[in-house]
Amino acid sequence: MKVDTMRKIDYYAGVPLCFLLTLWFGLVHLFRPVKRKPPRKVLLIELSEMGSAILADPAMRKLQQHDAELYFLIFKKNAASLRLLGTVPEHNVFTLREDGLLPLATDTLRFLFWARRQGIDSVIDLELFSRFTALLTGLSGAANRVGFHAFHNEGLYRGELLTHRVAYNPHVHISKTFIALVNALLSEQEEHPYSKTLVHDEEIRLANVEISPEQQDSMREMVRRDYPDYAPDRHRIVLINPNASELLPQRRWMPERYVAVMQRILEAYPDVIILITGAPAEREEAEDLQRQVNHNRCVNFAGRLKLAELPVLYSLATLMLTNDSGPGHFSSITGLRTFVIFGPETPKLYGSLGNSTPIYAGLACSPCVSAANHRKTPCTDNVCLQVIEAEEVFATLRPALEGGS
Repeated sequence: MKVDTMRKIDYYAGVPLCFLLTLWFGLVHLFRPVKRKPPRKVLLIELSEMGSAILADPAMRKLQQHDAELYFLIFKKNAASLRLLGTVPEHNVFTLREDGLLPLATDTLRFLFWARRQGIDSVIDLELFSRFTALLTGLSGAANRVGFHAFHNEGLYRGELLTHRVAYNPHVHISKTFIALVNALLSEQEEHPYSKTLVHDEEIRLANVEISPEQQDSMREMVRRDYPDYAPDRHRIVLINPNASELLPQRRWMPERYVAVMQRILEAYPDVIILITGAPAEREEAEDLQRQVNHNRCVNFAGRLKLAELPVLYSLATLMLTNDSGPGHFSSITGLRTFVIFGPETPKLYGSLGNSTPIYAGLACSPCVSAANHRKTPCTDNVCLQVIEAEEVFATLRPALEGGS
């Protein structure tokens, strides 16, 4: 389904359903008061953003340190992002198809039965004020239900289905906010609102994925299939990811600016090979960029790799330039120097946790997407990205390229 269609269903169906379920819960709890349980089997819900599976990893590892068994609910198309670090066992991941209303409804019913069979005692809803995930949390059968609550914020109603209501802080990095949800679950005393804790920077450091020399050798062979002259002792790899998800297309920097940056890099550094990366569906767009660059050391590598293979490629590269999208977070589990172009969102909230440098103009209107508007902006003219010139980006990349010479 289209993102806007899902938003409309979430609002027009979600609000009344949350209200009705709240009334039902209130009636039930009159006769059967809520009893908290120690968190042993914890389900995390994060459906729509692939990068968030990486940003939530420190929170998941904190739960593991408290002997919790982890489960995860995610859209099927995004599930591969969970496998990059493997924090959640594969058999504990439940996926929902979102390619149609009937598959989504069918999988939702299957999930509700599955959650109860697993004996889930705690649910942490990582989504920002989604009514759909609030309903899933409420109907999961879990005794402990943690998530963001609107309190006095208008327009974010999603019922009274949570046992641990956390105040969303729009001034703190989302990874720290995820840990605040975990802290609420682990709290030994009730708070209103949760979570009155300090989250330190050390708590949001990511583990690096382990990559073997054999994996790297195999990846070098894959690069040679598209660029036969590639020699690791003579060439450096620069990755360009010019795409962004359909959830927020305003995050895409201008294609012609990417072309200009690639041309400047190839002109200045004769040892650099540029690989344009992306999903299989983005290969045609990458092909168009390659044609415009018009250089034999610019290679269309979109669609060549599965998501699980990206960290291996990242381990071979000198740097990556990307829009604010999944790859900026996927690279954070490696040491790759990554430059992320931000516009409608801010790196203060969604910056990569890895070896990353944000490129951000910081206009008065930016960020224009937030929890308050369900990440939907009225903007159709992303000046926040248009003011970032190709020469400025090249100058930002240059020290990293010089340092690797």
